[in-house]
Amino acid sequence: MRLTDIIKPDRILLGLRAADKAQALAEIAKRASAHLPIEASTILTALSAREKLGSTGFGRGFALPHVRIQGLEKLFGLLVRLAKPIEYEAIDGKSVDILFLLLIPVDKGNDHVAALAAVSRAMRDETTLAAVRKAGSAALLFDDLAATEA
Repeated sequence: MRLTDIIKPDRILLGLRAADKAQALAEIAKRASAHLPIEASTILTALSAREKLGSTGFGRGFALPHVRIQGLEKLFGLLVRLAKPIEYEAIDGKSVDILFLLLIPVDKGNDHVAALAAVSRAMRDETTLAAVRKAGSAALLFDDLAATEA
């Protein structure tokens, strides 16, 4: 599975404003719900419960909030670059400026394992992180991501 199998240009948000982790999660839940037949409150409740189990802040300024959602038919991804880094309780203690939301159908087996691996592999790459941080538009970033996967 590739990153570009999970997101599309209209699911890349650059410059999202959030004062803290709670607000970031609320904003990405709201943005995701605009693409899905699922309420933002349902997504936010699930994300908040998942974060209570342990932070999804993977380090190096990147977080991968992910959760199973009832009623979702296929994997859904949303890539977000925040306007300013926020405290996220990441494993390395650093602030986060890049979030990749991954919503997973409840009853679709283990496809999410490949998706989580694809996202974490891409975001461990310094070139990919740099591309996300400097991208001028969602379309250009998507093209850059697609080129690295070719």
